[in-house]
Amino acid sequence: QVQLVESGGGLVQPGGSLRLSCAASGTILSVYAMRWYRQAPGKQRELVAGISGGVVADYADSVKGRFAISTDNAENTVALQMNTLKPEDTAVYYCNADIQTVPGARGQYWGRGTQVTVSS
Repeated sequence: QVQLVESGGGLVQPGGSLRLSCAASGTILSVYAMRWYRQAPGKQRELVAGISGGVVADYADSVKGRFAISTDNAENTVALQMNTLKPEDTAVYYCNADIQTVPGARGQYWGRGTQVTVSS
């Protein structure tokens, strides 16, 4: 079994910063990619940022220049540094990972999410 556990969410004022972290644990042979998604009330879940092999794959246009994704492959963790936060960044943020657990078994795993609220 694989578990992804997010941390670091909370309430922040507009213009502030938060750092989210996600740790993968369990039976892990390889981690191919890690991503952050978010879902705001009444909206579909959207990809925020992704990283694979230490190379950032992409950022959503709405967060470019403000958010930065990073990973520690040795620890199977991924972080999302969020700066200059806006009220429209308010959402539940989910960690996602593409993980191989044993040879021939590779799948997508999700964390339970962490709430980020940007409000004055």
